[in-house]
Order: sequence, then C-alpha cells, then structure tokens
Amino acid sequence: MINYFRNNGVYNFQQNSLKFTAAIDSTGFDSKIPVIVEIANLQKRENDTLRSVPYLIHKIKKINLYVNSSGELGQLSSYTDSLDYEDYTIFFKGKLKYRPKALTEVIFIKKGSPYSDLERSLTYRYISNLRNFKYPSISYSPLKHDSSDLLANIYLNPKKRFSMGFDLDLSHSNIQDFGISLGTSFAIRNIFRGAETLEISAKNTLGSSSDIASISSELFNLYELGADIKLRIPRILFPINLENIIPKRMNPTTDITLGASLQQNIGLDKQYFGSSYQVKWAPNKMAKVSFKIIDLEFINNQNTSNYFNVYRNSFDKLNSIAGQYNNNSSNVNTDLNLKIPEGATTFIDEVLSDKTALTPEDLQYQDVNRIRERQNRLTANNLIIGSSLGINYNSQESILDESFFQLQGKLSMVGSLLNQVLKFSGADKNELGQYEIDGVAPSQHIKTELNFIKHWQTSVNSVLAFRAFGGIAIPFGNAQSIPFSRSYFSGGSNDNRAWRAYRLGPGSSNNLNEFNEANFKLSFNLEYRFPIVRKIKGALFIDAGNIWNVLDDVDDPAFRFDGLKDLNEIAVGTGFGLRYDFNFFVFRLDTGFKTHNPALSKSLRWGGDYSIKSAVFNIGINYPF
Repeated sequence: MINYFRNNGVYNFQQNSLKFTAAIDSTGFDSKIPVIVEIANLQKRENDTLRSVPYLIHKIKKINLYVNSSGELGQLSSYTDSLDYEDYTIFFKGKLKYRPKALTEVIFIKKGSPYSDLERSLTYRYISNLRNFKYPSISYSPLKHDSSDLLANIYLNPKKRFSMGFDLDLSHSNIQDFGISLGTSFAIRNIFRGAETLEISAKNTLGSSSDIASISSELFNLYELGADIKLRIPRILFPINLENIIPKRMNPTTDITLGASLQQNIGLDKQYFGSSYQVKWAPNKMAKVSFKIIDLEFINNQNTSNYFNVYRNSFDKLNSIAGQYNNNSSNVNTDLNLKIPEGATTFIDEVLSDKTALTPEDLQYQDVNRIRERQNRLTANNLIIGSSLGINYNSQESILDESFFQLQGKLSMVGSLLNQVLKFSGADKNELGQYEIDGVAPSQHIKTELNFIKHWQTSVNSVLAFRAFGGIAIPFGNAQSIPFSRSYFSGGSNDNRAWRAYRLGPGSSNNLNEFNEANFKLSFNLEYRFPIVRKIKGALFIDAGNIWNVLDDVDDPAFRFDGLKDLNEIAVGTGFGLRYDFNFFVFRLDTGFKTHNPALSKSLRWGGDYSIKSAVFNIGINYPF
C-alpha cells in the first residue's frame, strides 16, 4: 500500500500514517474477517508545533538538470550557462559536453506527471548504467510553501573522460610450458557526446614450449598479439525505431566490437579476426536478453605444417602404425620415426591410396583415415557468420540471497543467409560440394544450449548447489562438421573435475587427442558447500556428463550418440574441495576422482581409483556455478 501511494503522487507518504484494524475471530474456524484501514494525515512540525496536514497528489511542475563536477553540484553560482530542452532546464559550466537529448532521454521523471518512486528508481538505474556518471542525486521540493507542485532537481557528476588499466597474467597449458601476458586497456567516455563509451585493449603474450619444433633456442619461442575495440551505445542503434518493442525502461544498449589477434609459433600460427553487432536489454530486473545481429569470425591457420608437432597423440598413433606398415624409407628419419611434416603426410596418402598392406577393413587403416579427417578439420580455415539470441533469467534478489535459480538459453544460426547468397549468385563448389569464398568454405550450423542453476540454502552458512547443462550444434548444408572454436569439451575446473579440460570423451573413446571435442554435450553437477573455520570453506561434489558426436561426419560408434542407450557413457566424478573467501573473490582448490569412467570396459567402469596418485587437482577463482 505504501508503494501504491508513493507511485501515484504522494511523494511524502509515511508508513506510520497507516493503521489496520481487524476483528477477532473467536469461533476457532477459518473464516473471512473485515479489516479496516485508516489513513491518518501527515504529521508535520512547524515552529515547534506539530500539525496535521492532509496528503496531496503532487505533480512535477519543473525539472532542473545540473551537470558539473562533484564539488560544485550544489552551488548554483558555479553554473555559468543554462538551456531549456523540451521539459527540462539544463545547467552547466562552460561548454555542455553532452547532447541535451542524450541527457534527457535517460530520465523517466516527466513534467506534469504525478510523483513516482518507480520513475525515480528507474532514472537512478539508467543513469548508473550509462557508466559516464557517478551515482546521481535526485531531490524533490515544493515550488511554494504548502504547494502540491514539485521541483525535481537531478545532479549529475561526470566521471573522468579518459581511463587506463593494466593487467598481468601467468599461464600454463598442455602446449605452453610457461606464459606471461601483459595487457592494457584505454577507455574514452562520451566520445560522440551521447554518453557512448569506446574501449580499446591490447594484449601481448610471450611463452615457452619444449614441444614446438623451432631452430631457435630462445627461452620465449611463443608469441601472441591481440587487440580489441568495443563501442558501447546506451540505446538501440537500428535502422527502424524499436521504442514500442524495447522501451527505454528496459535499459537497451548496443555493442559494436572488432577484434584481431596474431600468433607466432603457437600451435598452427593462427590469425583471428572477429566482429559483432549486438543489442541488449532487460525486460525486468531479473531477465536479460542479448541479440547478436551480426556475429563474425575468421580464423586463418598459417603454419599447418606444424600440425603433428602440436597434436602429438595423433602423431604417436600414426608413427606406431607406420612402424608396422611403412614401406617407404624416405618417410622416416635415422631413428625410424616419421618425418614431420613430409613423412607423416606422405604415409597417410600412401595408406589411403592403397599403397601399403593396409586395407579399408583393417582397424589401423580406419585409424589413419580418422587422423587425416581430424587434421583436415583442425587445419582448415574457418569463416563463421551468423546471429544468436540469448536469454538469462536470475531470481536472485541480492548477493546475500542464497536460495535462487538461474535459467540461461541461447540459440545460434550460422551461415544460412551467406550460403543462400552464394547459391543465388551461382558461386562454384569445391570437390566436397561446398561453396567457397577465396578458398574458405563458410560454416553452416544451428546451435542451441540450455543451462539451469539452482541453489538451496540449507543452513545459515551452508548451500546445496545444482547445475544442469545441455548443448548441441548440428552442421548442415555447406558443412559436415562444427568449427573447433564452436564445439564442446568436457572436464576442467568448472565442469567434470575428475578429468582435466579436453580429456573426457567423446563417448567411450579413450581421450585419444590433446583436445577432445564434439558437438553434443550433457553436464550435471551437485555440490554441497559448508563452512570449516572462519573464511575457510569446504565442498563435497558429484559431477556427471560427457560429450558425443551426433549428426556430423564422425561414424565411429565409440564417439557417437546413437540413442538413449549411450547415456551409460556418462562419466561420473566425485570429490571434495577447499575454498578461501577473500570477500571480493574466492580461491578454490578441488580434488576429483574418476568414479565411473566410460573409456574402460563396461565391467571395470564403476568403482574408480580413489588414490591421491590418480586424483585430479583443479585450481579456480570463484565458485564453478
């Protein structure tokens, strides 16, 4: 009831003016009883005298907007200029650095309308989301003594126009023994006088790897340089007006990004270029929607001859087969190992062209064919152009609310429009029946995923957390598989913690590759979090899930998901964790054990090895879900 009055003009309504009187039901039976609501007048003190004043409907008569530095916001004499724009009077000092429309379109308080707490809070939120001002100040006062007309004063304190930041990262991966990254970011606020923000960031990485074939003996033989540009516009930028569909109370924004990176001696020496045009809005305080109208990626692999130096598992398997079936002495070196890349490539060609003793019915022949297919896919250049729609619903009221749920969904459509254009333009196809642009076949697939998170607070400091995730990416038309960058992997500190990242699956295969990935994923996690002593907390968890290939060009039944019977290939990991709460982030150490391993024979899958030697240790920042 208080909100009703304060959102309908009674800006000074007080809670103590309400009095509820209910009759007493002495019958002992449930029944409806009358409730009398009495609303007393406002008690107002004037000259040490308390007098009763009737509540009035107050309307906004005048709106003043003050734009200046924090030390001068309350001093009217510090403002040298003013202008009237629509229903607002804007006060400023010197030249007004913002377009009047950019300032007034974020204000929900309207001249001539009744006072509303809701409109006031919406204005607070919208101005804060501009990221151009510190927290605003909004005050109201009667224009005249005992008048129902209100004057609204809004004070804006602009942040510094330029800001800069630096970051330093240390890293380790299965390709990179040691890496150090130095990044910098530079932001320009209000770049076009419409409260836009332009962010420019760059990152340089130096690393060391003993696995990279290089004639150089330098310590840092890995190099990566990347840069990103992002323009954030606090409104929908679209050829047609969407105000009726996405009103400004939904806090709409437009993000335009450009990014590029160059790698030297890292994997296949990739060149990456990406760009996106995205609009975002919040239908209510719990829901957020993002629509990527344009999502573009181009990946160019420059050093494909380095493939077997990077993907050593594939090479070791191929080298083992060559030890039995190679009949070309020029394919091997003095150690009788395949030369990289010439020997490995030639041996694959000889096997697949029936120049060895292997036949298509042999398992080793099929292994060589899979190695070639994977090599072709991971060394192929990728052109990805599509759109995606994402929805995120979070019922959490505040950071102190430990009983809530989140529901996240995403749908992506890639390549359909571009390939239709190529089709109608009469573009030529390659030997695989795919349209190409300058030798690159654009990817075409549909991808959808759903993520559900639920937290239950079981005691003051204990929480039971659950997560369920499902995702699938189906290639069609111009593609037979999913680009590596858009596929799924399993394992790692935020997934199934009994396996390292990329080491689980697909299906019942025995993690044959350095990077095991597929186009279908299921994942389930259950974790009980409890306090131990002070800021040290503990956790017990069960993780389950796997990845599979489905509706693509992989035909090995160990990799594929062919029906519900393959759900017996879901891997299960159990374990415990320790966490230290630094208030602004949580440091996490989790220990996982393989409880159900689908890579083993069915009789040996359950039971697991709970020795410390077989455990997988994961270090993470903040909670996994």
